[in-house]
Amino acid sequence: MVRLQKLFLSLIIIFCLFSCKKQKEQAKEILEFGKYYQGSAQSLNALSKSVELDSTNAEAYRELSIPYLKRGIPHLWKKHMEKAIQKDPISWQGYRGYNYLWFYRDYKKAIADFDATDTLTPNFIDYPQGHSVDYWRGIAYLGLGNYEKSIAYWNKHIKKETEDTGEDWVEINAFLYRGIAYYESKNYELALRDFNKIIYYFKQSADAKYYKAIILYEKGNKNEAQTYIEEAIKDFKLGFYNQRPYVETLRQIYMEDLLLFKKKLFTS
Repeated sequence: MVRLQKLFLSLIIIFCLFSCKKQKEQAKEILEFGKYYQGSAQSLNALSKSVELDSTNAEAYRELSIPYLKRGIPHLWKKHMEKAIQKDPISWQGYRGYNYLWFYRDYKKAIADFDATDTLTPNFIDYPQGHSVDYWRGIAYLGLGNYEKSIAYWNKHIKKETEDTGEDWVEINAFLYRGIAYYESKNYELALRDFNKIIYYFKQSADAKYYKAIILYEKGNKNEAQTYIEEAIKDFKLGFYNQRPYVETLRQIYMEDLLLFKKKLFTS
């Protein structure tokens, strides 16, 4: 009798394990389907079913959060995003910081998440959304107007990228934002150094040429400033300016900015 009970319990455990495994596999399949047609009823229903079948899958909660993020429904974004972080903080805490940075402009919360990600992986530099946490912290501190910390993180990021792949492979916006931080803190020589690097390595950049024109004008080089603002306008028309999908980027320039500065140059 005891043997039969043990056998019965073993069969129940095996069945449960098989059933759970099958549910997790189904949840993954449904999750992949739910990633398409983001925000549609079919997608949301699929993602909801995925977390119902496997409540441990952090990615499914993260996917559920995205439509609410992009549609400006913060309480539902936060609800699902927090669950994703509870399940897998290493993968998704830095991503939430990215969300705070670009969609909510909450620089302090963004920095807190980037710092926490660093703490979770002390011997490894994390790259949420394709860039290092130092890159993102450089932007966040610039948003706060803390130029000293912004520049420190840009220096750290650029040094690491240069050592790994060479200066000519460093992301253009790293030089741009460090240059802006130098410019806004009135260190025009170091700002020019970064804008010149962009022009040297990437050739076309409305942002770099616009800021260079401003500095040249402030230094009394009006004719050279006119040349660069004309080039900035050409680059802008070709689409070579700093921009982001869904949201306005930090310190984004517009054609109106360029034309107003050109008018100032040619009428002063």
